[in-house]
Amino acid sequence: MSSGRPLAERMRPTDLDNYVGQEHIIGKGQPLRTAIENGVLPSIIFWGPPGVGKTTLAKIISNTLDRPFYTLSATDAGVKQVREVIQSAEKSRFLGTQNAILFIDEIHRFNKSQQDSLLGAVEQGTITLIGATTENPSFEVNAALLSRCEVYVLQNLSKDNLTALVDRAISEDVILKTRKIVPKELEALMVLSGGDGRRLLNTLEMVVLAQPHSETIEITNELVEQTVQQKRPVYDKASEQHYDIISAFIKSMRGSDPNAAVYYLARMIEGGEDPIFIARRMVILASEDIGNANPTALVLATNGLQAAQAIGYPECRIILSQVAVYLATSPKSNSTYKAIGKAQELVRKTGSLDVPLSLRNAPTKLMKELGYGVGYKYAHDFDGFVNHEFLPEELKGTKLYEPGNNPRENDTRKRMQAYWKEKYGY
Repeated sequence: MSSGRPLAERMRPTDLDNYVGQEHIIGKGQPLRTAIENGVLPSIIFWGPPGVGKTTLAKIISNTLDRPFYTLSATDAGVKQVREVIQSAEKSRFLGTQNAILFIDEIHRFNKSQQDSLLGAVEQGTITLIGATTENPSFEVNAALLSRCEVYVLQNLSKDNLTALVDRAISEDVILKTRKIVPKELEALMVLSGGDGRRLLNTLEMVVLAQPHSETIEITNELVEQTVQQKRPVYDKASEQHYDIISAFIKSMRGSDPNAAVYYLARMIEGGEDPIFIARRMVILASEDIGNANPTALVLATNGLQAAQAIGYPECRIILSQVAVYLATSPKSNSTYKAIGKAQELVRKTGSLDVPLSLRNAPTKLMKELGYGVGYKYAHDFDGFVNHEFLPEELKGTKLYEPGNNPRENDTRKRMQAYWKEKYGY
């Protein structure tokens, strides 16, 4: 038996009771479910990764509310198509029909003028907009349209959700229920799906249809891997996940967890992330989060960047791992990062204050006559320290750098106390 439709499409639910996942918004008593049950639905943006039920939920809403339903894909629709739908919706309202639902898949692909073409109809209630996007709507949907919509965040399906989809497909699908299927091991299916229900079901169907019809099919990790071969973990360099993974990578190193750091590094490597991007971020971290607690960190990170540029994948993954582990296990200090932040804030507040005359360069006779450089003492003539006023007069005694609490900077603090205790309070 064969079908022209993939398993994920055949198993698409038509009501909320059979919808799997997203309990935080459509579970009993949750806000969206309550709105649907009361028939009072605002315009909505569904934001979430692929295969978690955005399109399905839009269709269920339309079925439940029994309203005209129009669907457009932002990949092939423009302003003309939007206006045609709005005109049809206006005619329906004139005939006494409730306002139509317009579902726009991948709404983040609409440009500003296309999004603006929706504003009037949404504002006047001619249509109820349901937009679906895998991208952060804060960045991809213009503010005027976003302010007229409720944003609901959909999450990757959980292990329990995915297991429920498999069980239902095996017992209810018109094709799969004719086969003898035993779901013995589902870990490989789970990993390959990445929380994407569509990918899970279509992979399951691929595995089943690849086996002889007369045999009992035990779904095992080995069978799935043999059938599907190798597939990269989900990682889209152009999506928000790109920023989530690099953020987790940086925060793991900052938090001194080498295990998590290497894990997120592997996620990026397997997803084909640019190794130079990774190496550059580690150079920044070496200065921002380790700094003078271990100055060698910046040297190693910079050398790692140069090595990654020279070598490339696959070998540079070893270098990236070495640097990531070194940074994660180094003592941490953000004292210099905070110092430059304070200094910049001070400059913005105080403006262009005069440099003390004693510190000014005096290359001409006139400058010398005006007192430039007078009173300056060359530090090397005094064992490297001169109790001199280096800041502008208005900022005397302003402390911007506070050494971190680590062995190396504690030594620095002792030296600063010997030099500047009275002036800066070290």
